[in-house]
Amino acid sequence: MFTGIVEELGEVIAVETLDDACRFRLRGPVVTQGAKHGDSIAVNGVCLTVVDHEGDEFTADVMAETLKRSNLGALAVGSRVNLERPTAVGDRLGGHIVQGHVDGTGEILDRTPSEHWEIVKISLPADLSRYVVEKGSVTVDGISLTVVDAGRDHFTVSLIPTTLALTTLGIKKPGDPVNLEVDVIAKYVERMLGDRVAGEEVTR
Repeated sequence: MFTGIVEELGEVIAVETLDDACRFRLRGPVVTQGAKHGDSIAVNGVCLTVVDHEGDEFTADVMAETLKRSNLGALAVGSRVNLERPTAVGDRLGGHIVQGHVDGTGEILDRTPSEHWEIVKISLPADLSRYVVEKGSVTVDGISLTVVDAGRDHFTVSLIPTTLALTTLGIKKPGDPVNLEVDVIAKYVERMLGDRVAGEEVTR
């Protein structure tokens, strides 16, 4: 489990294209501290498994399903990525519960800079819109953010200077894809309420 608090901006060092997958080599001096084979590291919000680790670099395999559902397929050598290690039991939950299971992708639609923050508008797939609510939590490229405004096909977030300086959202441009993970609690509530309603209809 992650919290959506990005630890560092990493870099893609190498990309190897396989028949139905990709192998990425990434540099991240912070997240590789103490890393070992089989550990998990979130890359742009996608939970990946460390296959190999040497110095401040690690290798991870990404299967076709993940490439299809995320923006990792668009990464190239030199791409910057958000990196986060899993939260440890007993640590503070700085953001919100993030699984590292991307639900879909959106697109940066607009950026409105201000003196102390920046409003970013992001497109929202129709099948995810019901999970995104005003003042709720959403994960964008692995970053835990609070929704400012929620529309049917878009939402906005407000970014502070720290987020702009330390994550990929500081360099993303309109048209760039971003990974989206909605609040897992909302999905569980929907499932439980749906089962309850179905059960009530059966007993009528």
